[in-house]
Amino acid sequence: MVRLNKIYTRTGDDGTTALVTGPRRLKHDLRVDAYGTIDETNSTIGVARLHTGGMPELDAMLMRIQNDLFDLGADLAAPETGETLSYEPLRVIEAQVTRIEGEIDHLNANLDPLKSFILPGGSPAAAHLHLARTVARRAERIMVELSRFEGETIDEPALKYINRLSDFLFVAARFANDGGKADILWVPGKNR
Repeated sequence: MVRLNKIYTRTGDDGTTALVTGPRRLKHDLRVDAYGTIDETNSTIGVARLHTGGMPELDAMLMRIQNDLFDLGADLAAPETGETLSYEPLRVIEAQVTRIEGEIDHLNANLDPLKSFILPGGSPAAAHLHLARTVARRAERIMVELSRFEGETIDEPALKYINRLSDFLFVAARFANDGGKADILWVPGKNR
């Protein structure tokens, strides 16, 4: 159980932060950037949820995702080192990926097929979900880059989850845009 009694510790004043497993990393380290961008994704979803109260099913999905994103941040902050730990690190698991895939399929079931790309916007909920989608894609790019460095591992379910999340947020934005009816379609070359 997490317990935070004191918010500031002054230990980061030197430009470093501690991973869950103990080692300190520079605050601009790619792993710190990865879980920081997951936190940013979570925050953008929190803002989107200010506009999803009238869509209780979607709002409940987003709340589950926000919890999953804390799991993902914890996963990234406790990299596999091969050392025996006194606890089992929290990891994203395949069941979380399967759940979000089911939620994508559920939300997408009644949407009209797309005939063009969508401009981010429409309703306030959809606009914020599109923003969350782009932040999630950035988090994914950082995680993939990190995974390519020797000694930096990221479990496959974590990579799958962040990839599916941006798909979910795209479909959720369409769902929030009156089931896609209020989507704003891209018209190639319209303003030439």
